Amino acid sequence: MACQRKKKHCIEFEGFLFEGSLLLDLCQSLNLFLLVFFSGTMKSFWFFAQFVLVFLVFFPPIASVAVEAFTGAYGINYGRIADNIPSPDKVATLLRAAKIKNVRIYDADHSVLKAFSGTGLELVVGLPNGYLKDMSANEDHAMDWVKENVQAFLPDTHICGIAVGNEVLGGVDYELWAALLGAVKNIYNAIKKLGLTDVVQITTAHSQAVFANSYPPSSCIFKDNIKQQYMKPLLEFFSEIGSPFCLNAYPFLAYMSDPENIDINYALFQKTQGIYDPKTDLHYDNMLDAQIDAAYAALEDAGFKKMEVIITETGWASRGDDSEAAATVNNARTYNYNLRKRLAKKKGTPMRPKFVVKAYIFAIFNEDLKPGPTSERNFGLFKPDGTIAYDIGYRGLVTSSADSLRLSSKDIGAQGWPRLQFLILSISSAALLLFLGND
Repeated sequence: MACQRKKKHCIEFEGFLFEGSLLLDLCQSLNLFLLVFFSGTMKSFWFFAQFVLVFLVFFPPIASVAVEAFTGAYGINYGRIADNIPSPDKVATLLRAAKIKNVRIYDADHSVLKAFSGTGLELVVGLPNGYLKDMSANEDHAMDWVKENVQAFLPDTHICGIAVGNEVLGGVDYELWAALLGAVKNIYNAIKKLGLTDVVQITTAHSQAVFANSYPPSSCIFKDNIKQQYMKPLLEFFSEIGSPFCLNAYPFLAYMSDPENIDINYALFQKTQGIYDPKTDLHYDNMLDAQIDAAYAALEDAGFKKMEVIITETGWASRGDDSEAAATVNNARTYNYNLRKRLAKKKGTPMRPKFVVKAYIFAIFNEDLKPGPTSERNFGLFKPDGTIAYDIGYRGLVTSSADSLRLSSKDIGAQGWPRLQFLILSISSAALLLFLGND
């Protein structure tokens, strides 16, 4: 599925979204042909009725739906703190080849937005933390930012969401805590004034630093210094506009913090005894599910039981310092392969079985310029040259396939449209035969 939009009718065919304008042009052309060719006869009425019946069988009306920035269950983060990774157009080709449609970036770099134009990839752009104070204080600046970095690239670049800040609450800059909600509201108001609320979803991602505790999952609550003054007002606004709670969750980091008491198999989705939550009488066979349900427990405690949790970052480092023994290629492969299988099941968690787990993997590439321990620079699924870092079922970058993997708005392109065109022509031919047979 592509980005879901309300108040617009669209048809998904072969994995691509065809919006109302394309179908309207098609119908108008067919209607003109029918009126010219069959005008003046009673039989033309019956022919047209038969044609409409056949057309509606193949293309029933599509119900309107609310906007979602994440469709499906699997996405990936495209970090670019590196000087040796492929150009954005090659990255777009790589993602299309891997059939990864949901993508997050941490800014709104125009070279990326241009490269993703016409690819069908669903993109969440980021408003960096450095902009929050200005956006909170000045709604005109928020409007300018949205116009320049979002509206200017729609609809060819499918920007489905704006992540306002990243891991702000629980961080070290308390001024950003105070600015977050104001920035969120001003960005949303800009989206609203521009008529884009049915296209672009507003979110912000949190780290686990917002929680007072998370074990067992049912005991999780937000920290007191965050909950009342900052988190609850933010959640109230997100509840009003239909946004999810976004969480960056890393079993890798949790295991590294307490390797003596955490079974690494539990962190890697391997066979294990797991944990038991006596309050809910629920069993967990992997840590990520437990981390997600801990967030659900905190949301319920704060009064937001119905809010969905989406994982905006998760992954496992393939290399680390001497003190990061768990950061190995084998562990990274195991985690990401098993995570991919887990998400493909499209199932919920023990506490919220009806909410399908959705996660953005961190990340596409190793980022050689990131500061911090060695592990920070080694979360990539792909090497800088576009080949796979380890095998979890993806192909590496194949340059020769670039042209066949693009889909432009002017030329619907290599995949999907020829078969849709053939189908429409077949319907028209069948309708014409019906008429001739009755003549």
